[in-house]
Amino acid sequence: MTRPDAPVRVLLVDDQHLVRSGFALILSVEDDIEVAGEAADGAAAVELARTLRPDVVLMDVQMPVMDGIEATRRIVAEDLAKVLVLTTFDHDEYVFDGLAAGASGFLLKNSDADHLVEAVRTVAAGHALLAPQVTRRVIQQMVASGENPTAPDAGRPAPVTERPPREVDPRVAGLTPREREVLVLIGTGLSNAEIATTLFLGEATVKTHVSNLLAKLQLRDRVQAVVLAHRCGLV
Repeated sequence: MTRPDAPVRVLLVDDQHLVRSGFALILSVEDDIEVAGEAADGAAAVELARTLRPDVVLMDVQMPVMDGIEATRRIVAEDLAKVLVLTTFDHDEYVFDGLAAGASGFLLKNSDADHLVEAVRTVAAGHALLAPQVTRRVIQQMVASGENPTAPDAGRPAPVTERPPREVDPRVAGLTPREREVLVLIGTGLSNAEIATTLFLGEATVKTHVSNLLAKLQLRDRVQAVVLAHRCGLV
């Protein structure tokens, strides 16, 4: 377990040395972040994750030997670290595959330095993160295709000729009225702070409701909660 006051340890994975150096320069100046190591391909990333046990892995997608998606799948399967997928390619398939592999976040490499730092902190804290440029489109496509990001074959949505009917997930029936309200607001894309303002609650209370509903719904993170809220017609 990482001590509460310990810095977030990050493993940088990219086949370009200059890219890794740039990320290291940005992150190393932060008092609460430590660059634990670097890898140039997915296979090396998995081995280093086993050895170093970082808190977060910044993972490129397209690399030799083993790509970032497969490396993410192995790291998450062994519970070695949380993974933040980084890519220059704003393509849906990368997002689908990354989420299906268990990534906690997806961020474009052209994001500014402040956004990168905050993304690392967000993922390290256990929250899901998607680049604003792709969030809405990914949610809409997942819902329209009936894609389930927790399914074994998730990330490879088959073409559909019509939108599947919205169905009531039996797990939703087990939520309290307040948890259901929170789920609806998560589905609209609101943060915990925004939900707190909307419902006139403390942010700590909202965090508790979010944790409870994710556990009851057996969802990994907020991204899956958003998809479920849309699929069930709550939003």
